[in-house]
Amino acid sequence: MRGKSPLGKEGEELAVKLLKKQKYKIIERNYACPFGEIDIIAKAGDTLAFVEVKARGSLRYGSPQAAVDWRKQAKICKTALYYIVQKKIENMSIRFDVVAIGPEIELIKNAFEFRDR
Repeated sequence: MRGKSPLGKEGEELAVKLLKKQKYKIIERNYACPFGEIDIIAKAGDTLAFVEVKARGSLRYGSPQAAVDWRKQAKICKTALYYIVQKKIENMSIRFDVVAIGPEIELIKNAFEFRDR
């Protein structure tokens, strides 16, 4: 796992605060496995949410959410599947959310569907 930049760490703290305000229950932070890392795993009601946090100091290279491209999505999905199997989670809805932090902070629920490539 690579170290997070100060902006990344600060963004993650902002994301946790936002998620808690939205009644998410944080289960894990920075979950890592052989396939990758998921920034935040949380329960939102009866749904397990895998949350990617993307922070940008400026929009020079695009919006934070645009950085969660199909490759990143596939990596998150593989990691989520590994987590589900490892923790023996059954009969629970899952979704993939993104917290985009730029000039504004935005929670995007169901940001993308499960993909394996």
